[in-house]
Amino acid sequence: MSLQPDALYHLLSDYFGTQHWWPVDTSYHQQQGTDPRFEIMIGAILTQNTAWTNVEKALQNLKKCHALSVQGIHTLQEEHLKILIQPSGFFNQKAQRVKSLAGFLSTNYQGNLNNFFSQELRKIRIELLALTGVGPETADSILLYAGQKPVFVVDAYTKRLCTRLPIPVGSKEYDTVQQYFEQQLPNTNKIFIYQQLHALIVECAKVFCRTKPQCKRCPLKENCSFALL
Repeated sequence: MSLQPDALYHLLSDYFGTQHWWPVDTSYHQQQGTDPRFEIMIGAILTQNTAWTNVEKALQNLKKCHALSVQGIHTLQEEHLKILIQPSGFFNQKAQRVKSLAGFLSTNYQGNLNNFFSQELRKIRIELLALTGVGPETADSILLYAGQKPVFVVDAYTKRLCTRLPIPVGSKEYDTVQQYFEQQLPNTNKIFIYQQLHALIVECAKVFCRTKPQCKRCPLKENCSFALL
């Protein structure tokens, strides 16, 4: 038994409906004259190894200090930044990573995200991966949600579903899983489908496909080898 990514997308979409990722406070950025895409980029770093509710608290602290922009983070003292993002956990490491991102964008692109994201996808990805603490999942989250680039994000939840359903990927390596999903999903409306499926997988894993799974009501149970054991 196996389930293809396009079938997975339709099953989860029918059950959970349209997801609205990535959450951004557009009204704040309209008032401040700042770029909402940078909030996504910061959020992608802050959400490493923590729940999104903790990230929201950190982002709110940054907004209160009017620091949620490339220039705001770049000029903010690192010790002050640590205090503001403390709710997200690992604040010493994350402060360095956030400062590294803001410094890179400020120095190389004058803080202009239009210039940064107007480049070819592969070049942007290489530059992101060269930054401190930015791995494939973080880089691709930035590319997909902030840059609106057609790249599928693979996280631990995706790998879990691949193993349990199973999805015939053949490997747990990030690039292998990513390439398989991108090859199997439709070529039309890629960005929307990639965003939706990533968000749907996260939702399914949080509600049903947990470490200790809740298979009884899961919309995938009829297609899941793990549920049928």
